[in-house]
Amino acid sequence: MSSAPALVAILAFNASNQLAVRRLGSKAGLPFTGTDLAMATARLETSFKEHTAPAEYFSAEAGGRSYRVFFAQVGGPAADSEVGFQSLDDLAAKPDALAPSLAALLGKLEPHLVEIPYLHLGENDFIYKFRPAQERNTGIYAQDAAADALYQSQLCAAVKALARQHERTATAPVTLDFGAVRYVIPSHFGFCLGVKNAIERAYETLAENPGKRVFMLSELIHNPFVNEDLLRRGLRYLQTDKGVPYTTDGRPGSPALWDTLTCADLVIIPAFGATDEDKRRLIRKGIAVCHYDATCMLVEKVWKAARAYGREGYTVVIHGKHEHEETKATFSNTRRYAPAVIVRNLEETHRLGEIIASGDPAVRARFYELFAGRHTPGFDVNVHLDRVAVVNQTTLLMNETLGIIEYLRGLYRAKFGDDGRVGGSGRRDTLCYATQVNQDALSRALAEPLDAAFVIGGKNSSNTYQLFRLCEEQVGDRAFFIQSEASIGSAASVEHYVYIGGGTGRTEPRPLWSGDLGQKRVLITGGASCPDGIIQQVITRINSFFPPDRLRPIADVLRDLK
Repeated sequence: MSSAPALVAILAFNASNQLAVRRLGSKAGLPFTGTDLAMATARLETSFKEHTAPAEYFSAEAGGRSYRVFFAQVGGPAADSEVGFQSLDDLAAKPDALAPSLAALLGKLEPHLVEIPYLHLGENDFIYKFRPAQERNTGIYAQDAAADALYQSQLCAAVKALARQHERTATAPVTLDFGAVRYVIPSHFGFCLGVKNAIERAYETLAENPGKRVFMLSELIHNPFVNEDLLRRGLRYLQTDKGVPYTTDGRPGSPALWDTLTCADLVIIPAFGATDEDKRRLIRKGIAVCHYDATCMLVEKVWKAARAYGREGYTVVIHGKHEHEETKATFSNTRRYAPAVIVRNLEETHRLGEIIASGDPAVRARFYELFAGRHTPGFDVNVHLDRVAVVNQTTLLMNETLGIIEYLRGLYRAKFGDDGRVGGSGRRDTLCYATQVNQDALSRALAEPLDAAFVIGGKNSSNTYQLFRLCEEQVGDRAFFIQSEASIGSAASVEHYVYIGGGTGRTEPRPLWSGDLGQKRVLITGGASCPDGIIQQVITRINSFFPPDRLRPIADVLRDLK
């Protein structure tokens, strides 16, 4: 190690995560160095007046000198013509063209890559804040008749205007009286703010970049009609919701779309968020990440809670489905700050509890088998289960997460004499309020007499399935989980989706009701990824089973609501 004082090097990245390097003849070198931070910053400002405050990330030995390495994000082109931007992948592909000092520092970047796109944000800032109603860009749909029909509904707009006094508080359901059939609509249903944000971001990106390739990491949301409409407009997905890469021509063995990406391409991160591994791949390619990151604020709130627990010395227990994109992203983000393990439900938590309670090494060793692939590397059952804190996949049932917290508190109280070793307030601080208020509103609607209940959403939509579970408890086999009006073939045959588990299921035909066409009461709700237009289309489909002379016009129904 050199005895000379450490030099300071500022690595400056643009919004596309490309690194500023200086041309040194046939080599590329570090442009912003100095004997102290002030000197290095002065050199940075000769090229970039616009930059974030340099932040220190690591120290390294390079070319026989010690370096303190800072990161900064810069804006605009370099004032110095000898300074230019290159992607990290391009730099890594030509090691002989790098100055030894630059090559050495690049070799130390990997653990810090995921922080580069967000250098301009503070720890408590959110990547993509919810837009208030007055800033919503609903006009983006009106440019296309098919999209407008998918997303807009006069009936749903009228119900929301009447029933939603507050976005976070469920109220009494609204009844749409069509005469022969009355629809009971919960006060809260359908798109949450995170989904609205993500969808608008996707449509805006496509509209603003007609000459560019626009990709999305995986499905925007768990709704096939939304995703199909985006594909129709030219969007492409890089991988399935299970992380399997798509190929250029759809055939196995063909080049993966991932491998064709260049810094000229745009990649949108969906509302579920992304794993650190996927973000690193995008960053290395020099692709703008932050500007097209549509991660939901409430998902990010879970990440911030997990980070805080990790800093307080807790192991994080993530209540979620390990195969779900959101849980994978939460797990990936959490492992930077804390040991973590994923539990699917209370039953799996009981298995974890048996391991926590036991002092038998053989019982404790079962952890690695039972939770294989669902715990962080280096997890030590003899160290990392002394204190735990619970966070959750935002789309699950609140009572299940609360049940897990209370079970663990009882377990630690019995073993240690107190429950202070279990973090998590038991409040809703890491539960999506939109998911919860949809569940609360549905529970109020289920108190009404009903002939049938329809829950509408994608087959792989977790929050939609939780709504169906609530309906099934109250209505039994008169509860239907459907994707759209196309699932309702006739009054005698509805294609109901039966979720089996692990992201799989099957459809089975069920009768809606018998030939009796007396007045019916039907509950309809939609998951957080269900567009309003589909809800109205389901109402129109069910109305078609009744004689027209027994149905009131939609104009009269809307007038009632006013």
